[in-house]
Amino acid sequence: MVFKKMLSAFGVGGPTVDTVLANPNTRPGLMLDGQVNLVGGDAPANIEQISVGLVTRVEVETGDGEYAGVMEFHRMGVSGAFQLAPKQQLSIPFQLPVPWETPITDVYGQRLHGMTMGLRTELAIARAVDKSDLDQVSVHPLPVHERILEAFQRLGFRFKNADLERGHIYGVQQTLPFYQEIEYFAAPQYAHTVREVELTFVTSQQGVDVILECDKRGGIFTPGQDTFGRYTVSHADVDRVDWAQVVDGWLQATINRYGSMRPQGYGHGYGHGHGHGHGGHSRGMGMGGVVAGAALGVAGGMIAGEMLDDAFEGDDGGDFEE
Repeated sequence: MVFKKMLSAFGVGGPTVDTVLANPNTRPGLMLDGQVNLVGGDAPANIEQISVGLVTRVEVETGDGEYAGVMEFHRMGVSGAFQLAPKQQLSIPFQLPVPWETPITDVYGQRLHGMTMGLRTELAIARAVDKSDLDQVSVHPLPVHERILEAFQRLGFRFKNADLERGHIYGVQQTLPFYQEIEYFAAPQYAHTVREVELTFVTSQQGVDVILECDKRGGIFTPGQDTFGRYTVSHADVDRVDWAQVVDGWLQATINRYGSMRPQGYGHGYGHGHGHGHGGHSRGMGMGGVVAGAALGVAGGMIAGEMLDDAFEGDDGGDFEE
C-alpha cells in the first residue's frame, strides 16, 4: 500500500488528461473552443484545479546576449476542486478568449517561419505530480493584417523570419509582455537605402498600431541607422484604401525620418522610438529601460524546459514565402 501511494505521488497510475480543440485555427479576438477529457487512475484523485493557457516561444535579451524561452501569456481556469473516482471518465468543455494582441503564426495556410503557439492544459492534483497536455494552435491574421501583409508582398518585400521579443514598445498601449517582429528583406525599389524592414502589429478591438523599423544603409560619411514609424489604422478601414499605396507612404515617411521628425502618412502616424538592442544596434532609450518593470503576464512568466520544441519538432508547416 505504501509503495502504491509512492507510485501515485510520482504520477504512476494517476489520472490522464487529453484536451481536444474543436478547431485549432483561430484569430486574435476570437475564441478557442474545446474540451478537457479526463480518465481517473487506479485510486481516487483530489483535483485542485484545471486550467488552460496559451504558450509561445519568446526571445529574451540579457546583458550576456539573447536566449529563447517558453512563456505562458494567457490563462483561464476550466474547473475548480473536485474528486475524480478511479477510472471515471469526464469531459469538461471550455471557451478560451484569444487576446487581441496574440501574435500571428500562420499566413495563407502556412506557418510563419520562427513562430510556435500551443494550448497547454494543466491538471493540478493534490499530493501528486501535476499532469499536462499540449495542443498546437494556429493564429491567422485579421482582415486588416492580411491587407498590410499582402501590400508588403505586392511591393516586392521577401519574408525573412518572425519572432517574439520580450518587452514593451515605448509609447504604445500594450497588454502582453512581448511583441511580434515580422522581418522582411527590402524590396528592390528600397534596397539602395534599406537592408531590412521589421513590421509589428499591436492590435486592439478598435484597430491596429503598425510599427515599422527600417534598417538603413550607411553612406560614405554616414553610419547605418534604424528609423521608426508608427501608424494607426481602424478595422473599419480594411476595404477603404489602396493598401500598397498606404504602406509605400508609411515606408517612405519612416525611411526619411530623422531625429524626432514626424512622418506624414496615412491615418495618424507619428514618430516613434521604441529603443531595443539586438544585433548590435543602439536604439534610443534601449529596451533594457523599457523592459525593466515589464510584468510577465497572468501566468507568471517563463516555463522551464523546451516543451514546445519537443512537442512540435519538425512541424513548422513551411515558410511564408511567395
